[in-house]
Amino acid sequence: MSKQPRGLGRGLGALIPTAPPVAEVPAAGTATMTAPEPAAGQRRPETNGHVGPAPVAGAYFAEIPVENITPNPRQPRENFNEGALEELAASIKEVGLLQPVVVRPVSEGLYELIMGERRLRASKLAGLDVIPAIVRETKEDKLLLDALIENLQREQLNGIEEAAAYRQLLDDFGATHEQLATRIGRSRSHVSNTLRLLTLPPKVQLKVAAGTISAGHGRALAGLQNPAAQERLADRIVAELLTVRAVEEIVAVGDVSAAPAPPEPRAPRAKPAEDPSLRRLADRLSDHFETRVKVDFGRRKGRIVVEFATIDDLERIIATMSPEALRPE
Repeated sequence: MSKQPRGLGRGLGALIPTAPPVAEVPAAGTATMTAPEPAAGQRRPETNGHVGPAPVAGAYFAEIPVENITPNPRQPRENFNEGALEELAASIKEVGLLQPVVVRPVSEGLYELIMGERRLRASKLAGLDVIPAIVRETKEDKLLLDALIENLQREQLNGIEEAAAYRQLLDDFGATHEQLATRIGRSRSHVSNTLRLLTLPPKVQLKVAAGTISAGHGRALAGLQNPAAQERLADRIVAELLTVRAVEEIVAVGDVSAAPAPPEPRAPRAKPAEDPSLRRLADRLSDHFETRVKVDFGRRKGRIVVEFATIDDLERIIATMSPEALRPE
């Protein structure tokens, strides 16, 4: 089974250096600490220049084979909704695992799960061989939480990675909306609205992560309840270059998932009741001209329609109407 792609990004993994410092003993005997070269796509931590995530004491990011992770025997939760797991597995297949599990090392290459058993189970259902993980070597939750929130301020994450980081900080590390908002210098409504991006269907999340549509577009799309409608409107945003304001107006009008109702056919105009006197006049003219004659009278004017079959028949009718009209000049 091949290694599955990560998809959109690493969420909290983008806030933590990829490996712990490696100790090297110099020739002079003075111990120093050096960090390994960053992995492909990972920015080098530079705390002085404020580039890349700052080192997090007692934790690092790694990609670990799922077979090397054993569940936490102290996990209080025993029942997992199978339908919800399958839904999460489908999302992981589409966009990758955005929220790393949290593990601790127990021996060489082996780890025990601390947080994220639902994510681990869904990753196995999705067929992933390797999953992103935060490896914790400290038991101090507050220190790790503070370091993660500090790095969240420093990093430029896409909207989906930011939402996934918020969700994991709230769920796994016990942060509150107010705490997050205060520490990252944003409003509580911003945190709540960003979290709504995770409710979008995977195809729309991919568009937000790739920058095809903005996070503002995504937040507007979250106002729709129908995933199919969200996908269709996301396609319209790309095709028609819709602004966020335009999308908000479309969503405010109603659920665009419903097909527009076909226009109701116009009722045929009722014919006015025929005047008996006009009918008698038409019959008299028909007898006189020996052809069919219709007499109509509307609101403002009327007309007489005399039918003929040939040119000779027309000349006969005209001669009956006005013999002088056919005389040569």
